[in-house]
Amino acid sequence: MLAYTLFNLLVSGLQVLAARVQVTWDVGYLNISRDGISTWQAIGANGKLPIPPIYVTQGDVLELTAINNLDKPLSVHAHGLFQRNSSYYDGAGMVTECGIPPKSQFTYVIETRDQSGTYWVHAHYGTEAIDGLRAALVIRDLDPKLLDEYDEDVLLTLEDWGQGPLESMVDMLKTTPLVNLIPNHPTVLINGINANLSQPIRFTPGRRY
Repeated sequence: MLAYTLFNLLVSGLQVLAARVQVTWDVGYLNISRDGISTWQAIGANGKLPIPPIYVTQGDVLELTAINNLDKPLSVHAHGLFQRNSSYYDGAGMVTECGIPPKSQFTYVIETRDQSGTYWVHAHYGTEAIDGLRAALVIRDLDPKLLDEYDEDVLLTLEDWGQGPLESMVDMLKTTPLVNLIPNHPTVLINGINANLSQPIRFTPGRRY
């Protein structure tokens, strides 16, 4: 009982110290080859693909400013985060918002509250997420006991990556028999790199991950 009370006091104290984490995504087009096979116009943030992960702590408030330098509307969604009484920050294009017009910006205020774990933030308008605008969101848990359950935290992201913008492939995908799509199948990316070209991920026996 004493340990439980002390933990609650710790959580309450840390929540008072919760930070407002400010992240800016300057969203635009990039001509890039992520798979080492094909180069095409993808969508990234701040001139980068993959987009670096976002790290916050349970209780923090994430303020994500999206600057739209595309030629179409943009919206950004924090996948799996509860938007209690704040659906206007949910970022579901043409559902909870109309989208950010080109040459405009919007700041999403995302409260982590009591949630923790690994999520992702991605575009939620048209095919923009599939064309690259997505990143991991890691919310560190406040429970100190969890730190004793592993030795190292390893983030792995797995992505499908096509051979061109999805909009340019829609007609082909609708009309081509599945068996004939094999030569045009997506490449698997591990942490943003072609799985066949990435360095081995090494784990040490006896360590917990």
